[in-house]
Amino acid sequence: MPHGSILRELRQTKPFPSNREEAFVGILRTADMLRWRISEVLEPEGITLAQFNVLRILRGARETGLPTLEIGARLVEQAPGITRLIDRLELAGLVRRERPRADRRQVLCHIEKKGLALLSRLDTTVPQASEVLFAGLASAEIDQLITSLDAIRSVCAARCTSLRKQ
Repeated sequence: MPHGSILRELRQTKPFPSNREEAFVGILRTADMLRWRISEVLEPEGITLAQFNVLRILRGARETGLPTLEIGARLVEQAPGITRLIDRLELAGLVRRERPRADRRQVLCHIEKKGLALLSRLDTTVPQASEVLFAGLASAEIDQLITSLDAIRSVCAARCTSLRKQ
């Protein structure tokens, strides 16, 4: 497969020092493009990608709800301001928080009917957007991409606690 399309997109004339660096920049650029495109689907509903992710996590938790820190741990993209993120969703009437009687120190978050209705509307448009965004790849290529991305995340989880010292 020919390399260089990322060079053209970024209007970069100097080649990357290695194929790993080209892959790294390519993943970042692709993630940015995918994020931007899916945001076009979410913005008319008045939510961000991070808020959409929180709502999906809470829908999966059902009536049990989840503590704020658990929601943060499950996010696709880590967000340092999880409390502010939930504040905005609560203000919009999409989620609610409660303190269980058994442990008043804990705060559980639950999705509201309005949040479920919003996700229901997005349950067709988001998968349709994914189909369009990945239309250029065959099913086997998507499977290989998933495998490759899994391998990268696995190495990062095991060996990349901090790259500052290296």
